[in-house]
Amino acid sequence: MNILIINAGSSSIKFQLIRMPLETITCSGLVERIGSDEAVFKFKSDKGTIEEEGSIKTHKVGLKKIADVLLDAEKGVLKNSSEIDVVGHRVVHGGDSFSATVLVTEAVKKEIQEYATLAPLHNPHNLEGISIAEQLFPEAKQIAVFDTAFHQTMPLKARKYAIPYDLYDKHGIQVYGFHGTSHKYVSEKAIAYLNKPASKILSIHLGNGCSITAIVNGKSVDHSLGFAPGNGLIMGSRSGDIDHAVIFHLVHTLGYALQDVNTLLTKKSGMLGLTGFSDLRDIQTAAENGDTACQLALEMNAYRIKKYIGAYTAAMNGLDAVVFTAGVGENSSVLRKLVCADMDFFGITLNHAKNELRASVLREINDVTAKVKVLVIPTNEELEIAKQAFELCG
Repeated sequence: MNILIINAGSSSIKFQLIRMPLETITCSGLVERIGSDEAVFKFKSDKGTIEEEGSIKTHKVGLKKIADVLLDAEKGVLKNSSEIDVVGHRVVHGGDSFSATVLVTEAVKKEIQEYATLAPLHNPHNLEGISIAEQLFPEAKQIAVFDTAFHQTMPLKARKYAIPYDLYDKHGIQVYGFHGTSHKYVSEKAIAYLNKPASKILSIHLGNGCSITAIVNGKSVDHSLGFAPGNGLIMGSRSGDIDHAVIFHLVHTLGYALQDVNTLLTKKSGMLGLTGFSDLRDIQTAAENGDTACQLALEMNAYRIKKYIGAYTAAMNGLDAVVFTAGVGENSSVLRKLVCADMDFFGITLNHAKNELRASVLREINDVTAKVKVLVIPTNEELEIAKQAFELCG
């Protein structure tokens, strides 16, 4: 079964064509920095690799470019669209409606659209990916895998907000959690590596969107993102945790419209708001060259992560491993070093030489005497989506 995976993030699209159940990757690729004139397109198959830089202003343009390359007579891997049996889509917010993988129907698309107000940087792009895939691969089944599903195991004491009960009971206002596909994948890899099913793990997903999940015995028990993917850690353009009084001050005192506040906190804050840069690589380079705003932003980012490590270690009453994953978590030795500095009280100490090594495999970067394992595990949301899609359709 040929399963094409489309994983649309807030500023990127990752894709893989996977032959199931063998888990053979026919091709893979990435569109990143969408919305800029320096967007990057990467494609890899047995026929070679493609890497291009240029303007890709929207997700729609990126998705069409992916489809064109897949079907290209010279560079592509498909003779025609009918070779795709299933298209698996990552969908960020499924609310209370979806606790498992589903076949996409018009009703499902309508629900995804309704949750777009809670995940404005993601659900619209996820839905756009589904619509375009329906046009390009009309004979394939379209499958949706929801990031919120993994967090259904969180206990009520972690899911509920301290607001009137009716808002939870009648309107579903609660912590839903996100990046669940990634957290599920890397936590399973960590448990297998540790050979410890009864484990206490912190999975730290750091990309343009960021989150940390407390995982006990393979189950999510707490998570930094909430009702929508905007709070918790400092992100690429999202503020993370902020006193809600700031919102009222912006509206009532400074004259902001509510939509402007939403735009400010989701698209103009975070590392972008602190530095003027949207990509962490640019921020690290500027920091190395003495940019004090970028230096402070990195310190703030790490400090926020440290606070969550402390809180979740207390909540779990212990810690066996910390996992860094996703684009920033896997590649930024700078941020990992800042996060793990002065954490020996928790049994976290880095081996700095191992931390600096670059590799696309699971690796241990803690000091040999450390009580807590510090792991870098490349996430593979695409493979996890393929597994779940195959289980549903196979």
